[in-house]
Amino acid sequence: MAMREQTARSVKLNREIARMLPEAMDKDRLVKIGYGSGGDTKPRDGDFGVVTHLPTGSRVLLLGNLGECVGAMNRGGTLNIEGSCESMLAAFQSNGRIVVERDVGDRLAMNMTGGSVTVMGSAGKDACAGMHDGIVIVRGQASSGAGSGMFGGTLVVMGSVGPDPGLGMKGGRVIIAGSCPPPGKGSTMRSITSEEVMELETILEPLGLSLEEDALVLVTDEETLIEDKTPERWVSEGFEGIGISPSSSDRIPKYSVVDTSVNILPVGSDEGGLELPIPWMIRAESGLSFGEQQFRTSSIVNRNPNEGDLLIVGEEELIQFPDNVRGSSGIVLDLQSLPPMNDAELESILVSLSSHLESSALILLKDGVDRLEGLFRLVVDLDLDGAIVSVATPGGGKAAAALPRIGLASRAMGLDSQRRVVGIELDKQPSAEDLIIGRASGCSFIVGPIDEENDILDVGTKIIPDIIGIMKEVGLSNFHNVGRRILRAKNMETAAISGLRLVGFERPLPMWLGN
Repeated sequence: MAMREQTARSVKLNREIARMLPEAMDKDRLVKIGYGSGGDTKPRDGDFGVVTHLPTGSRVLLLGNLGECVGAMNRGGTLNIEGSCESMLAAFQSNGRIVVERDVGDRLAMNMTGGSVTVMGSAGKDACAGMHDGIVIVRGQASSGAGSGMFGGTLVVMGSVGPDPGLGMKGGRVIIAGSCPPPGKGSTMRSITSEEVMELETILEPLGLSLEEDALVLVTDEETLIEDKTPERWVSEGFEGIGISPSSSDRIPKYSVVDTSVNILPVGSDEGGLELPIPWMIRAESGLSFGEQQFRTSSIVNRNPNEGDLLIVGEEELIQFPDNVRGSSGIVLDLQSLPPMNDAELESILVSLSSHLESSALILLKDGVDRLEGLFRLVVDLDLDGAIVSVATPGGGKAAAALPRIGLASRAMGLDSQRRVVGIELDKQPSAEDLIIGRASGCSFIVGPIDEENDILDVGTKIIPDIIGIMKEVGLSNFHNVGRRILRAKNMETAAISGLRLVGFERPLPMWLGN
């Protein structure tokens, strides 16, 4: 991941804090950022994705006006900010305490699961959206959508709130001491009880705040509550409709050496990265055990990565990321399992994560083929190493239909000329033919699991010989010069959705001419 100046500054700050924290915690000292050794002030300006993943017992004081995702994924530390912050302050916090002296941006404490946050100024839109537990106090006002989609916890706003407070609430409560418009759909309004006033008194009194009996409380409206169910994503058809056909009369002799390996390199570098023995990255829950066998390949895992593995990171993996990432060779940020975020917020999350990685580590983004163009744009704009495209879609995706979309979008964004990699994810173990088809279509590698009835030994003893045999038959000594010319659509439907030459017709269907 190449870095612009502000990104590099933020990563550097994170690494400096990580270096200072162990000694400070041992001596019960406060880590001060933005203050000189002589007592002079040097405020930070615009840093984003910083002071994240604070461990239990850590204490940090930071002076300055900061960007997005500050204090995110807090795991038990105490953070005091003498300044302001942009969006997603304390997002995904599981424990700890954060205090901000001035205003904060949108989505304060988004998807927070514990701890406390106090904002002495005002908050932007959708404060505490998706919050599960904990308490958030806003001394000033909150903009529209305060408490949207809350599952639990308490949001206290001492000032007024904007339109649609409590929109889509499924739990928790929003307490408003100032003026409140009609609640959003999914919530209902009631008066505060004396028990609630007493409950919150111990928290508010040290801040010089108090609730009156005319305060309002928003809670879930059970009568209008409608549960939603995320549609299942699956692959209805793989590459069964695509065949491999020799493109020339030249066969490779049986005694020839065929190189089945591919290199996955960081952008702008000819060193580091991964060397895959075949263009397949195994999708697994945790790092695989290869024993003493010679064949070893990389995997994409949720936890316990081996050297050469990539760690996939969704919302569930964010909190424990510093512990899980050790030993990995990079990460895959899974946009499908994260809440919607804008470019600046995504970059802030990446700053936080990359602060725990070596400079040579790979950083990839993953999303579905239905959001392909946006995925590739993010890869280029954020200057990442590449993308992984999941073929699975609601209703069942067809792998053959994904190939031209990937190729056209990749060409439009210049991914190949910029040497950014593109992987394609299937939901079952790829065959030797699948791996060759993927490479011939312009993908760097295929991501897929090992079928339950197989094990890692099958890769070395079965798939590699099959790949070598097919490559010799079609006249390929390596994967560097393989292209779509060796692929054929076996039927009209596959030819129509893939743009490949129809077997027998030996040309693409007329609708694809010119693409």
